[in-house]
Amino acid sequence: MFDNDSKEIFLFYGWWQFWVCLFAFTALLAIWWHIGRNRKDHGQVWLALSVLCWSLSGLVEVLFVSQVVNQQFIEVSRSTLSLSNSLFILLSLPWFRYLPGKLEAIIKSNHWHLIIGILFLFCLLPTLSRFITAGTSALTQELDVYYAFFTLTFLGAVLWTTFQKRRLASLAYLSLVCIAITFLTQIFKLTGATINVTLFSAIFKTSLIMLFFALALSWVKELTENIIPNFKQLHLEFRKKERGSTDRNLIVLSGIPKVGLEPIQLSPANYNLIKKFALRRKNNEEGWLEIKPKEIIKKEFDIKDHNEIKRFISAFLDGLFGSGSWTKEQHFVPLKEALLELSDKRERKIRLRLQPKQITIETL
Repeated sequence: MFDNDSKEIFLFYGWWQFWVCLFAFTALLAIWWHIGRNRKDHGQVWLALSVLCWSLSGLVEVLFVSQVVNQQFIEVSRSTLSLSNSLFILLSLPWFRYLPGKLEAIIKSNHWHLIIGILFLFCLLPTLSRFITAGTSALTQELDVYYAFFTLTFLGAVLWTTFQKRRLASLAYLSLVCIAITFLTQIFKLTGATINVTLFSAIFKTSLIMLFFALALSWVKELTENIIPNFKQLHLEFRKKERGSTDRNLIVLSGIPKVGLEPIQLSPANYNLIKKFALRRKNNEEGWLEIKPKEIIKKEFDIKDHNEIKRFISAFLDGLFGSGSWTKEQHFVPLKEALLELSDKRERKIRLRLQPKQITIETL
């Protein structure tokens, strides 16, 4: 079925795919073992398994490409491993920290595994049936391609969102280029252009593996970098309403690296609470506010409950980083600790950690 030149091409491609993808699988798994395992994050394991499917596909090429009697086995094995690759990528998506708004509800839903599992079986069973049927239909040969289209749509959106949220715009655009090349490869599969498929497969697999490593490194970077600095580097400014503007409740928190100095507009409740903290701190050396205890009903206190504090910290982060672009561990807890401090005596008293000189309140 193959002439000598084609045989050499497929042998070279098979060995390349087997060893390179096996190495990438081992490296991705090693990164997870040292970091993700302790955090109980299994997303990288699924990505590593998807790369392993490519490695096994390369091994199939090497072992059976020259044996005409096994062509049916080769084709079915390729399709099965391609389907498994797509499935493992889809299984990794719920572990991504940043997901596109419109797709997040689907990916994070309890039905996600059921959706992708049913689609996988719908494609796998007809593919495996080709082992025992004499002929092959165009539909059963192309099911892995359609499942790949489904996978690439979700993967492209998730990679774009992840790199954008981590302020890695160049990688976000490169991920779109890689997804586009992968789409083109799947189209070549439908047309039966064998040499083009081999060439573009080598390109997109190499590119996608590198993106997986870039994704892992960006994750490590996010875990290690200190996004919220020490409170001594922060400055809180309450701006008055500009003439002719309808904006009110404007606050600027400066001193956070890579964050612009655009004013944050808070709701009246959140604005009044943070301003109460600031005024008490500037007008009083101690500057403590007291949180209302649950057992007291009638007496008035500065703060009704801890949820008030949680809401204004969350509103701050939405204004600084964008809604859904921050996490509790990397943003919420550090910002709360930087802005606020509790009394050593634990008397339900809390105050703004910033010094009066770090607070500016413009008068109307």
